[in-house]
Amino acid sequence: MAPRILLARHGQTEWSLSGKHTGRSDVPLLEEGRRGAKLLGERLHRAPFDALPGAEVRTSPLARARETCKLAGFGERAAVWDTLVEWDYGAYEGMTPKDIQDVRPGWLIWRDGVPEGESLAEVTARADEVVTWAREADRDVLVFAHGHILRSIGARWLGLPIGFAARLRLNPTSLSVLGWAYGEPAIESWNDSGHLAA
Repeated sequence: MAPRILLARHGQTEWSLSGKHTGRSDVPLLEEGRRGAKLLGERLHRAPFDALPGAEVRTSPLARARETCKLAGFGERAAVWDTLVEWDYGAYEGMTPKDIQDVRPGWLIWRDGVPEGESLAEVTARADEVVTWAREADRDVLVFAHGHILRSIGARWLGLPIGFAARLRLNPTSLSVLGWAYGEPAIESWNDSGHLAA
């Protein structure tokens, strides 16, 4: 079977709740985020995933992703991987989209990037590194990371420019699965948060 990549976005934080761009700032999970991480873990330990035996697990080094990984029950299996860190938002770190629109009307991160931060090409290169690693695996992989880098990985898995990620919404503590259909890269499921209704 061709490998799949399972994408777990970290749990809710104060900044994700308010819509602030949270790149390299190490913002902790809220209690809601910790609860969601545990529910995500319960889901991943039940059928059809059954704790993903044999899967390789990696996590962003940022605390909100590492804690989500740990609370989901994968902390002992996970390797920290800097490639999974969130987009460096530079001068826009901690700002909401509305704040940015006030100073730069019409701005779209997926087209315009950010000043003093990571370029679209740099984020693309990191997403491509994750996709290459996942495709070269002979088993499923599970990653715990952040909204914009995971959306970028989704776009690049499909062979599309990361600008396509503007059309891929991704909520905190969601689960997405990238796989194959008729030999082509495909989205098996996206932004699934059914476990949070438990």
